[in-house]
Amino acid sequence: MSHPTEKIAAVPAEAAMPPETVGGWRAAFPPAQWLPAYRAAWLRHDAVAGVTLAAYAIPVSLAYAMLAGLPPHCGVYGYLAGGLFYALFGSSRQLAVGPTSAISILIAPTMAAAMAGGDAARAMDLAALTALVMAGLSILAWLLRLSSLMNFVSETILLGFKAGAALTIAMTQLPKLFGVKGGGEHFFERVVVLVSQLPGTNLAVLGFGLASLALLLAGEKLLPGRPVALAVVALSIALLSATPLAGLGLPVLGPVPTGLPDIHAPSLRLRDVDDVLPLAFACLLLAYVEGVSAARTLADRHGYAIDARQELLGLGAANVAVAFAQGYPVAGGLSQSSVNDKAGAKTPLALVFASITIAICLVYLAPLLHNLPNVVLATIVLVAVKGLFDIPQLRALWRASRYEFGVAMIAFAGVLVLGILKGVMLAAIASLLLLIRRVAQPHVAFLGRIPGTRGLSDMARNPDNEPLPGALVFRVEAAILYFNVEHVQDVVLAKVRASAEPIRLVVCDLSTSANIDLAGARMLARLHEHLRAAGITMRIASAHALARDILRGEGLEERVGYFGRRITPMDVLDEFEGIAPSR
Repeated sequence: MSHPTEKIAAVPAEAAMPPETVGGWRAAFPPAQWLPAYRAAWLRHDAVAGVTLAAYAIPVSLAYAMLAGLPPHCGVYGYLAGGLFYALFGSSRQLAVGPTSAISILIAPTMAAAMAGGDAARAMDLAALTALVMAGLSILAWLLRLSSLMNFVSETILLGFKAGAALTIAMTQLPKLFGVKGGGEHFFERVVVLVSQLPGTNLAVLGFGLASLALLLAGEKLLPGRPVALAVVALSIALLSATPLAGLGLPVLGPVPTGLPDIHAPSLRLRDVDDVLPLAFACLLLAYVEGVSAARTLADRHGYAIDARQELLGLGAANVAVAFAQGYPVAGGLSQSSVNDKAGAKTPLALVFASITIAICLVYLAPLLHNLPNVVLATIVLVAVKGLFDIPQLRALWRASRYEFGVAMIAFAGVLVLGILKGVMLAAIASLLLLIRRVAQPHVAFLGRIPGTRGLSDMARNPDNEPLPGALVFRVEAAILYFNVEHVQDVVLAKVRASAEPIRLVVCDLSTSANIDLAGARMLARLHEHLRAAGITMRIASAHALARDILRGEGLEERVGYFGRRITPMDVLDEFEGIAPSR
């Protein structure tokens, strides 16, 4: 067992600093931050983690490439080149970059269309071009400092998207498990096609697949973090090579190119770039959100900070390398990163060792993969995507926020009904529309006195609060901007009209409205006029500095009275109660 201080000692001093404290070229080249503090004792950990990651990555990347509709070696090239270049420019110490199930299924329809005429080279070129365009978008976002704007796909959307993707991916692999052809464009169509083909199940394929599935699930439970998939792959190849099982009609992987990939640029025809641009953008959104989420999880575990903006450069560099190495878009995923982390990775040097190991395997061991049964790759995918359907997280989301759960379900349904690409786009758009609707109709809290104190809080949430005789204090729990001013004004006036007793004072508490634009200031002026016409005094309290500047510029202080930074709603109420006639 490691000593409690080992985790702290394993983190260089700079790693624990917020990323913005490291400036200049060293901020854009993270090895300059962690290499000077590298310890010789870490080398063994990084080497073991790299070899372990490679052992995990090879079978998984073969399966993901076939899921993407590409020759299997394209997935291996993704780990080989992507991890190597992420190590140079990424800010996470443990994040592993390579093909993921979500991105594989995202690009599958485009690659399948390209291969419809049997042109595998064309599909590979389009996949590499997608990676290159994605890299260009990522680097552009890094240059323009758009890391915060990249979060259009929230973690809530990602939760629903992953659940839908898990079912969609499973339905692409189940026909292989039953030894039937399968078919269909989207989830429900695939279900119908599979059910109709079940009478033609190949029992030999099904038996082999179920045995493989059982071994993978047992290994996941009993040997977590170990390359169980590689052992299952090796065992299945040995069985088909040394026993009569090959004669039972099990489809196999076939020849895998020996040696390292040829380095060349993908096709850059303008028409092709235009075709893959939406796909590349969707891949970037998905890859960035998933990668940053995984990187932050690992960083929190080890006590250092990642740079969300730098992750854009790391993702861009990885995909540039992949594009020139004939791969397809890659991302950081929690599953492969957890393997890297549990194997003991201390720094990104583990990714370098993983790339070296994969390169050696491609040069010397590629011919051994010829007899790998396709059903084994299908079971690897099924086990890998099992974790995407996170029922505990969905339950927690339901308990915490029905609104957020609804957003997740939009993503879930969108993926199942429309497919991966349209589903993720629909979820992002729906999330933005719901956010705009929420901001356009902010909660307007009407405050009452907390019993026994001088504090005020929302009467709707705290019905035991004491009402304020003759006075109404409201607080808009959002910025007051041009698209929500009518809503705020209507809610306040409706509350005044509905009051059971006459209102003589209305106080606008701006403590939760840090930003007010010109339309907001003019709305408050109109509200003052409406109330004054009804014989009601209006005051403003707890205004932030920028809000005070806007309001004073519109002449509100001359109309409603002084609202300096120290004027609170209680000050206004004390003054009101002091001059109000007794009742």
